[in-house]
Amino acid sequence: MFDTLPKTYDEAKTWDWPKFEPFFADLEARDLTPETVDQWLRDMTAATTVIGEIMARVRVATTQNTQDAEAEAKLKSLTKDLMQPMQVVVTRLNRKLLDSGITPDNYEMPLKRARAAVEVFREENLPLQIEDQQVGLEYGKITGAQTVEWDGAEVTLIELMKSFKNPDRAVRKAAFDLFADRWVQDRQAINAIWSKAFDIRKQMAKNAGFDTYRDLIWKQRGRFDYTPEDNATFHRAIEEVVVPAAIRARDRRRQRLGLDTMKPYDVDVDASGKPPLTPWVSIDGFAETSGNVFDAVDPQLGAQYRDMLAAGLTDLPNRKHKGPGAYCTTYPLTAKPFVFMNAVNSDGDVRTLIHEVGHAFHSYATRALPYEAQRAYPIEFAEVASFGMEMLSSPYLTTANGGYFTESEAARFRIDHLESIIEFWPYMAMVDAFQLWAYDPANDGGSPDACDAAWLDLKARFEPDIDYTGYDAYKATGWHRKQHIFRYPFYYIEYGLARLGAVQLYANAQKDQAAAVAAYRRALGMGGTGNLPQLFGAAGLRFAFDSDMLRGLIDVLEGTIGELETAL
Repeated sequence: MFDTLPKTYDEAKTWDWPKFEPFFADLEARDLTPETVDQWLRDMTAATTVIGEIMARVRVATTQNTQDAEAEAKLKSLTKDLMQPMQVVVTRLNRKLLDSGITPDNYEMPLKRARAAVEVFREENLPLQIEDQQVGLEYGKITGAQTVEWDGAEVTLIELMKSFKNPDRAVRKAAFDLFADRWVQDRQAINAIWSKAFDIRKQMAKNAGFDTYRDLIWKQRGRFDYTPEDNATFHRAIEEVVVPAAIRARDRRRQRLGLDTMKPYDVDVDASGKPPLTPWVSIDGFAETSGNVFDAVDPQLGAQYRDMLAAGLTDLPNRKHKGPGAYCTTYPLTAKPFVFMNAVNSDGDVRTLIHEVGHAFHSYATRALPYEAQRAYPIEFAEVASFGMEMLSSPYLTTANGGYFTESEAARFRIDHLESIIEFWPYMAMVDAFQLWAYDPANDGGSPDACDAAWLDLKARFEPDIDYTGYDAYKATGWHRKQHIFRYPFYYIEYGLARLGAVQLYANAQKDQAAAVAAYRRALGMGGTGNLPQLFGAAGLRFAFDSDMLRGLIDVLEGTIGELETAL
């Protein structure tokens, strides 16, 4: 029966729930025994991957053109009429497996996640999930339409950000003024979106029997290896160890620029006063050069990347009405990943592409696992795959290796990259602490004014040295500019934890690059079959986030920065 399921997306895209329903009914009707459970899981995987492909393709379409009303309507209808009926049945199937008492081989962690998913599932939350998704799309529409006039042309804000690296401070300030004003123009619209999303999420938590949305998310995301209190411990460690290091990095830049104060338009410019790096001439050339870098890291990884390119599974350049940011998703039926980004010929393009392709390598690595639930790796380790690739590729960025930069340019790029890691941890702590604050019932998290005040408190705690005089509204609404708060709530601590792993991986690679790459690939191949300490351990890393861990990593980063400065 299951061999009649669609084999390609072209076959699958016209299928609706009535066509899929008999397959799931068959799974529900079967007896589960230790002898039959393997085929049962394989058949469930076959059915869910087809639906997963349909949903992934439509989600991608809504980000490729935020004005595509047809794609938006299709996503809404498919979520309601295809994805959600599947969620209901899969919950029953997971309950059936749990009730059987059978633990399939290498399935302990998927079973643990299934138990948590069954416990939090409520049918009355399904329409609210659609509403929450719609709110995210509204945010994407607003940000995707943000353009300004610059140098006689209409440009997106992402394109405008290139000017923040201009050596001329007057140019940087003019660009930043436009950027800040354009964001503040949308202040009320984004506030309205936030209030709507907050109320939806609060109701979802109540429906599921939780006092806070935070507690619902913790269980829903399968966060078994750390608690909200651990997050707060991490924040304090960052405040103690990393904030002083970030201030040191910015102070070095300020002194080299000859400035009395560091303004927000001074944080991205090259401290030597050199023009910004432009790593590519054409977008196709950029894609090809990136393949050379991945070949140098590992020929098999390079082949996987070229497989994506050959299949047309990338959307790299920035354009008007394209969704913000970057991501990698998997087309599970096609069994290949897709990478989306907004390239504008800046050095950030290099980091972004390498990061997202790191996710793609994770997708390729899990294809050999037989069951879909085994391929569902925890987000915290998914980000080790991406940030780890940023670090593992760093020796191969020069033209001598087929890369993007001269030796001195590569040194500039790497210094900026390593300093950005140091400066990221405090920002990550701000975003995570903001969400912990917002969803605490003791606070007025649904009030945009209260959110502004909370954000300002966090800025004072984690970024005290940047002078925002004259940009009060822009500073207070900094939380508006992190799409995760609106579209992917509580998805940000993962980045901070993963960078702990990535810098450890880099330290290991300094001793033995080949061994570090092999451990990285071995851990990626585990998918979601281990917990976080096990996955980190397989990669040769330690899952810890206290002050001592951060102190050692800051020493590694600052030591490397000092060495690279001799190559400038």
